[in-house]
Amino acid sequence: MSPIIKPDAGRLGLAHVLREHIADYQIQYRLWPQQRKIVYDLLNCRTPYLGGHIDRCEHCGTLRIAYHSCRNRHCPTCQHMPRERWLEKRKQEILKTAYFHVVFTLPHALNTMALANKPVMLTMLFKAAGQTLLTFGENKLGGKLGFIATLHTWDQKLNAHFHLHCLVAGGALCDDGSRWRPCKGRYLFNARALSLVFRGKFMAHLKRAGERGHLNITDDELNRLKARLYETPWIVDVREPVKNPQHVLAYLARYTYRVAIANSRIKTLCDGMVTFNFKNRKKDRTETLTVTAVEFIRRFLLHSLPKGFVRIRHYGFLANRYRSTNLAAIRRLMALPEPSGATVTTVEELLRQLTGIDISVCPCCLKGKMHLFRVIPRGRARPPNPLLYAAA
Repeated sequence: MSPIIKPDAGRLGLAHVLREHIADYQIQYRLWPQQRKIVYDLLNCRTPYLGGHIDRCEHCGTLRIAYHSCRNRHCPTCQHMPRERWLEKRKQEILKTAYFHVVFTLPHALNTMALANKPVMLTMLFKAAGQTLLTFGENKLGGKLGFIATLHTWDQKLNAHFHLHCLVAGGALCDDGSRWRPCKGRYLFNARALSLVFRGKFMAHLKRAGERGHLNITDDELNRLKARLYETPWIVDVREPVKNPQHVLAYLARYTYRVAIANSRIKTLCDGMVTFNFKNRKKDRTETLTVTAVEFIRRFLLHSLPKGFVRIRHYGFLANRYRSTNLAAIRRLMALPEPSGATVTTVEELLRQLTGIDISVCPCCLKGKMHLFRVIPRGRARPPNPLLYAAA
């Protein structure tokens, strides 16, 4: 009988915690529709419920079962390939200049409002940070900056922590496209000045949203909150530049297509308690935290994003509409060659580049090619029995 390769059940992960304790969570908390969709997808990811296919080796007849991924952007097992495809496209946009990492953080006094008004508050965060950097680019460099902003809503302990990671190219393109103005050495902008402008722009958006009734808050509560926010220091962190353009993609990979917690950080699930790793940045070491499974799920679901909300955005000369034109102009000014335009289009080619493994080759005999043999329909109540196909 031909060998049968079944999907690996995998190590302990987020789906295991949800499967064991989502019912306990629902006793204490309401599961909102968007959260319900996330839980459904994560529980069914790479299971027979989402369907799949069976491949068979043309040489030895080995059968390999593969189930579909849920592709939910909150799923820790489904982000690797989208991230690599996205990074592959960004290769064509990297310039030979320093890149600066700027982090815009909302004060924790806004956490409650942000959680209750995510679409409005997160949109304001993007607008305020984007307008701040573009304003400094015009005033300090005399041109338009180009940067990518990525939203994160968590800290290492899965608490609410709303902030944007911005990767800023070290220079600006003049409005008429006739000149590239590079930054001076390792300096972009003053962090204190950025924080003041960022606060002013965000507060202006907050005031307009309150006047238009877009926030779930009374006028008195909003006025008291604004008074607190003006007394609170707003943090904008300008980090050391990434000098080598070859390292920019690796730097981007740390922040794009990430979820609140990776499966590798979850260490144990025992007696209704979850232990996971977190990085203590003050002490610069990795520590563990143990919470109840219900509290773990609650913290994870804090970071569900509104449906259709875009969490990676491009600004300035990298904005989608004129990106190609602007990059072509900058390359001419820098005397850089045009990129080849070659991109990896198939999963097999991408995996071969990343891991050196050809998934089309049979893992048993290492001679034959794996070809589609059967399609597993979506919504099966249980896994298919490969023995029914072995003799086919």
